[in-house]
Amino acid sequence: MRKVTTLFFSISIAMILASCGGNDDAKKAAAAAAAGPQAYPVFTVNAQTTELNSDYPATIEGIQNIDIRPKVDGFIQRILVDEGAVVKKGQLLFTIMAPQYEQEVRTARAAISSAEADVNAAQLQVNKTKPLVEKDIISKYDLDAAQLTLQSRKAALAQARASLANAQVNLSYTSITSPVDGVVGSIPFRTGSLVSSSSTEPLTTVSNTSKVYAYFSLNEKQLLDFSKTYKGNTLAQQMKNIPAVSLVLADGNVYAQNGRIESINGQINTATGSASLRATFPNPISLLKSGGSASVRIPQKVENAILVPQKSTIDLQGKKFVYVLGDSAKIISTEIQIMDLAKDKFYVVTKGLKAGDKVVLEGFQSLKDGVKIKPEEKSADSVYADIKK
Repeated sequence: MRKVTTLFFSISIAMILASCGGNDDAKKAAAAAAAGPQAYPVFTVNAQTTELNSDYPATIEGIQNIDIRPKVDGFIQRILVDEGAVVKKGQLLFTIMAPQYEQEVRTARAAISSAEADVNAAQLQVNKTKPLVEKDIISKYDLDAAQLTLQSRKAALAQARASLANAQVNLSYTSITSPVDGVVGSIPFRTGSLVSSSSTEPLTTVSNTSKVYAYFSLNEKQLLDFSKTYKGNTLAQQMKNIPAVSLVLADGNVYAQNGRIESINGQINTATGSASLRATFPNPISLLKSGGSASVRIPQKVENAILVPQKSTIDLQGKKFVYVLGDSAKIISTEIQIMDLAKDKFYVVTKGLKAGDKVVLEGFQSLKDGVKIKPEEKSADSVYADIKK
């Protein structure tokens, strides 16, 4: 009898506790209903003029990259510059020890002296023969022979002088100077190294980097969009209408000097499906190095653009959505299409929104389509200003 009473008491206690728990859930539900819809920040999108940036990977090259190669065979006698040195046009870089060219110069000078003596002797013979012919002492044939000999000796003298000039040119090649103002690249050879005019590796490279070229590529679609964006009947006219471009360096900073696009390759590379473009940038302090990498940033002005903060969008199966405030304060999940280019932390919407639509700004992770919210209006200007900070 005591066991039955105890069991009945336990069941009664459990029922009372369950009843109390059910009342708590009901109270919570009632409290939530009494509180009303949850508040979310919303803003009204509007159309405005904005500037977009598109970045393209680029390779930097000096306006002149000249391989310095020996023109004669010999041993490097002196290296007068170091890697990275700034040199002027005509500055001596290397000297090559090639004594055979000095010997050729001496031989050519001796040949000239001998030829000059022969010319003088032939001239004397002509001078001696001429009066004798005039007096009919000897025949005119002797004078003609003397004149031909003089002509032959003069030709030999001219040939000797040409040989000297050629020997002096070869000797001058033993002193290698810089053909331009620029910066010296790597020097793979050392003093005493044997070099030849047929060597595959240059002595060094001198890069003129007072200005640099930034080479980048556009595919066919980008080229078509490019031609439609900028006015002009010809390619040259369109390039004049392209605004100044900037250079984003490898560390993410923007180079202080703006550049201009000056060349667009007229052919598309069939292997890559793209065409090469060249932008020129000034480089007064030699910050930009030949062979470096960067990105060319091209600005594009867009009229009547609808801008939406990136944080106001949802990615779902490769598509982008926003929550638009509908009638009765209910939200509607709306798909949008955007441009490839981005503006700061915004997307440029091409389809799905129009000026005047109200979009939930943030904090919507737990929202569902059709849920009623309490909108807290924020001005578009303040939204844009806060995100740009």
